[in-house]
Amino acid sequence: MTFFQLMRRNAWRKPLRATLLMFSVGVAFLIYGLTASFLSGSQGAAGASDRLLGVFNKSGRAQPLPLAYLNRIAADSDVAAVAYMTRMRGFVDVEKNVVMTSAVDPRLIAAANGDELGLTPQLISALEEGRDRVLVGRALAGAQGWSVGQRIGVTSQLMKADGSRDWSFEIAGIFEGADASTDTYFMIARYDAVNAARARAKDTVDGFVVRPRPGVSSGVLAARIDALFANSAAPTRAQSEKQFLEAFLRQFADIGLIVSLVVGAAFVTILMIAVNTMLFAVRERRFEIGVMKVLGFSSGRIMALILGETLFVFAAGGAGGLVLAKLATLFAGPEFGLAFTSSVLLKSVAIIAGLGLLTGLLPAANAMRLPIVNAFRSR
Repeated sequence: MTFFQLMRRNAWRKPLRATLLMFSVGVAFLIYGLTASFLSGSQGAAGASDRLLGVFNKSGRAQPLPLAYLNRIAADSDVAAVAYMTRMRGFVDVEKNVVMTSAVDPRLIAAANGDELGLTPQLISALEEGRDRVLVGRALAGAQGWSVGQRIGVTSQLMKADGSRDWSFEIAGIFEGADASTDTYFMIARYDAVNAARARAKDTVDGFVVRPRPGVSSGVLAARIDALFANSAAPTRAQSEKQFLEAFLRQFADIGLIVSLVVGAAFVTILMIAVNTMLFAVRERRFEIGVMKVLGFSSGRIMALILGETLFVFAAGGAGGLVLAKLATLFAGPEFGLAFTSSVLLKSVAIIAGLGLLTGLLPAANAMRLPIVNAFRSR
């Protein structure tokens, strides 16, 4: 019998106990996998850029900025590209079916943020072919069942010059986003068409997207942009995409802290249960451990055997929980923005290994220090 076979048989000595322990570990890692996927997905800030800057009105995002700011920002030698946008909140068919539309200049947004959004030259050309054309994100298109060439109607809070709030668009293409953490649950429209049709706030934008030149500190550039408009009628606040998303999420709650507390509580509970279970398991096998020592098993090998058992239990249970978490991210709607990325998987594997070793450390130490005489007395 090999060392691994012995370890596995000891772990399955009492199948019900092992199954329940693996189930508990699996539930803990299911919780971790889902929460980590949320933070690393498009609704969290983990995948947001530290380099890309957003420039908004200091009084709040609901307040517009003059379009004329574009040239003054672009004149900075440390700015590689700058684009502007106006956000349109609306709904399709029913008020609960909310969609967001960003009205932009196609060429400028492609230069500033095209790589992250997956805006290819073909998509930009398709958008420019008609003033009523839009690009739809893959997540939004999947949720709504839309396809290229389809005409859709959006009822927006942005009123048109004729008094209507109904906007009609033709889908020119679907953008994919750079990876799973990219938010693609929105549409991209042409600013010139939206600006010409709207009733109020013409020639204003909700914000600017600024890409610094390589090697330029985004924080330094943000401070310089804010200083440029400090004494104007509409002062600005420039933040990185990551800073903005973190601040936005903190308006509702400290999501990161809540997730850490929930996951931490789950792992501490599992750790206590697993340590207690393994202590009982080792106590039940004191005579066998004594026999193994008589047969020549060193203290190090006995310790490795106990640690291997706990690692086996955590690996089996953790793998099951992570598989369920991955399936949940696949079957969840795109509006949840869950992304079970490779970084989530690697962190999960590290936690499984760490908890497995930590759980088995005390029982293994007890088994290693157990005198042979005391072990035989337990028979």
